[in-house]
Amino acid sequence: MNWSKKRVVVTGAGGFIGSHLVEKLVEAGADVRGFVHYNALGSWGWLDQSPVRSDIEVVAGDVSDRDSVRQALQGRDIVFHLAALIAIPYSYHAPESYVRTNINGTLNVLQTSRDLGLERVVHTSTSEVYGTALYAPINEKHPLQGQSPYSATKIGADKLVEAFHRSFKVPVVTVRPFNTFGPRQSARAVIPAIITQCLAGDTVKLGNLTPTRDLNYVANTVDGFMQAAMIPEAIGQTINLGSGREISIGDLAQLIAELVGKPIDIVNQEKRMRPEQSEVDRLLADNSLAQELLGWQPKVSLEQGLAKTIEWLQQNLERYRPDVYVL
Repeated sequence: MNWSKKRVVVTGAGGFIGSHLVEKLVEAGADVRGFVHYNALGSWGWLDQSPVRSDIEVVAGDVSDRDSVRQALQGRDIVFHLAALIAIPYSYHAPESYVRTNINGTLNVLQTSRDLGLERVVHTSTSEVYGTALYAPINEKHPLQGQSPYSATKIGADKLVEAFHRSFKVPVVTVRPFNTFGPRQSARAVIPAIITQCLAGDTVKLGNLTPTRDLNYVANTVDGFMQAAMIPEAIGQTINLGSGREISIGDLAQLIAELVGKPIDIVNQEKRMRPEQSEVDRLLADNSLAQELLGWQPKVSLEQGLAKTIEWLQQNLERYRPDVYVL
C-alpha cells in the first residue's frame, strides 16, 4: 500500500488508538492531520509526547460541532473517524453526552465527507454493539444489542454510516475492534487497571471476574484500520478486528500477575460491578472476513502485547492512580 500521496485526517487523534494510528500513518509516508478535542490547556492528548508531533498538522475542535469537522476534513482524501466517548460506566451517568459525541459527531463526519467528496471514510465501531454473544465466535451478522448507553450510541452511529452508504453512496468502511489494549490506554479499561494495581501493590480490585473478552494489541488494530482504508472491496462492509481468542477477566488478572512476577489477591468491589443486564458476558471474534477481505490477522499475541504494555506502564506509572476507580 502506497501512502506517500494520501492526505488523511484522524479524528480522536490525541487518544489511545488514534495516537498510535497517527504515528503509523506518518511512518508509512502519509500527509497526516490530527483532529483533537479542544481544551483550554491547549493539550493534544497523547500527541503532546509523540515523536511525530512536528510531522503532523493538528486541528483542535469538537466533533459535535459541524464547523470544526469541516475545518478538519477540508482538503483530505481519507478520514479515520475515531473520536468518541468510550467509557461504559460513565455512560450510565451522562448518556446525553454520548449521544452528542458518538451519534451527532458521526453524522457531522458523514455529512461533511459527503459534501467534500472524500474517497474513504473509515468509521470506528466496537464489539460492545454485539452485547453478550448469542453465539460464538461472533461474526458481522450477529444481532446488535444495546446493553449500555455507550453501546446504544455506537449502534446508532454504525447505522448512520450504513444509511449514508446506502442512501448517498458515501464510500464507508466500518471497522469493529474487539477489546484493544496497549500503551497509553486509560485506567478506565480493565488491562491498565489490573497492571497498575499489580505494579503498585498486591491487591487487585475488580468487578465481575467471569465475563470473557477478545483482547487485541493496539498495533494489530492499527494495521486493520490502515488496510481497511486501502482495499476497494472493503467499501460498504463492516469488519471485525479481533484475535479469535477469549479469556475471562479473572484469568486475565492471574496472567498479568504472572507476567509482572508477583502473587496477587483479587477483591470484588461493588462499585466496579455493572448493572446485571448491562454486563456483556462473552465476546469472541470471528475475524475470517478481515482475513479474506483485508489479508489481516493479528501479529502480536496476547502475551506479547501484555509484556509490552507492562513495560510501558512501569515507565509511566506516575500518570496513573492505581488506588482510584476511574469511570
